[in-house]
Amino acid sequence: MSKVVIINKNNDFKRLYKRGNVYTNPALVTYIMRNSAGVCRVGITSSKKIGNAVQRNRSRRVVRAAFHEINKTYATKLKGYDIIFVCRVKTRFKKSTEIEKIIVSHLREAKII
Repeated sequence: MSKVVIINKNNDFKRLYKRGNVYTNPALVTYIMRNSAGVCRVGITSSKKIGNAVQRNRSRRVVRAAFHEINKTYATKLKGYDIIFVCRVKTRFKKSTEIEKIIVSHLREAKII
């Protein structure tokens, strides 16, 4: 499994929102863009529309767990990409295995895997 760096700077989020490729699902939105760092960088966001802090944190935790499982399998193919996951209201009702399938479909759509 390769190293995953967390995106936490607002400029990086804005850059991906503006120039990244967008893949949507009722439960999750994914922004993907190549980077020059040579490592996979991931950011997860959830707005107050999702619910209270407990529900937002659970949504992020589920997405993080799903991506961790995907990264075990496709670590070499994910190198060199910035990925942002935006949780939606339906994310809080999903399990990590369901989110994992959604992320894999987005990565296939982006022709990364």
